[in-house]
Amino acid sequence: MPNKTNMLFSDDPALQQAVAQNVSTALREDVGDGDITARLIPAETTASARIICREATVVCGRPWVDEVFRQLDPAVQVEWQVEEGQYVEAETVLFTLSGSARSLLTGERAALNFLQSLSGTATLCRQYAAKVEGTGVKLLDTRKTIPGLRLAQKYAVRTGGCHNHRIGLFDAFLIKENHISACGGISEAIQTAHEIAPGKPVEVEVESLEELQQAFQAQADIIMLDNFSLEDLSRAVAINEGRAKLEASGGITSKTLRPIAETGVDYISIGALTKDCRAIDLSMRFTGNFN
Repeated sequence: MPNKTNMLFSDDPALQQAVAQNVSTALREDVGDGDITARLIPAETTASARIICREATVVCGRPWVDEVFRQLDPAVQVEWQVEEGQYVEAETVLFTLSGSARSLLTGERAALNFLQSLSGTATLCRQYAAKVEGTGVKLLDTRKTIPGLRLAQKYAVRTGGCHNHRIGLFDAFLIKENHISACGGISEAIQTAHEIAPGKPVEVEVESLEELQQAFQAQADIIMLDNFSLEDLSRAVAINEGRAKLEASGGITSKTLRPIAETGVDYISIGALTKDCRAIDLSMRFTGNFN
């Protein structure tokens, strides 16, 4: 039976399309007009290989790996030994490959690049989510993603147990300092947002309790509390009385995360979830004899 992460993927046509496009781009930039090193091996040679993680990780990126070999050589057999979203220890075999030796070598780097990067994102998110367990807060990502891999990284965020902020500039308003300045004020910006796109969520960034009151009066849906102290975050929660969702943001680290969550804010947005991730160490090794 598919796990929750696989079901979310299968129900998301936009993500499925992004996977195909991501892989097509990756193969085009890596393979170009042909893998000349793989041509050292006779075309009829077949082989088997296994992919091992060299450190503990939350596995993320199976759809991208599958798509690499589907596009490159559908005859390659990909056999997964772990589930998407599963935490595994170092030296775990993640999946095995069998098929043309040339295809296995040509697809190796593109497949592992996706898997190591998305697993790194999911692993970091799992670590952050564990720090706020039991508080009720939702940890949100941001738009600080690798260009061209927005949906991929946001998928990895969900796989790791955190949540997505808006996907891009089209699906929700996020009115920040420069927008406010150009519009003439918080109230003017929020009012205009409601007028030009009724029904779209309207979020506004505030930098003080005074600006918070202005956002309340203008009926913002979500209010981002930018670089608020713990004391002011608690005061904001106390005076909110359910009028808007409150989001803490700005300079948040793993050390300050739990105290901020305990103030009672609804959301905490963290750019580091997608911006500061380190790829997981993976390797592919041929096994058995070549045929």
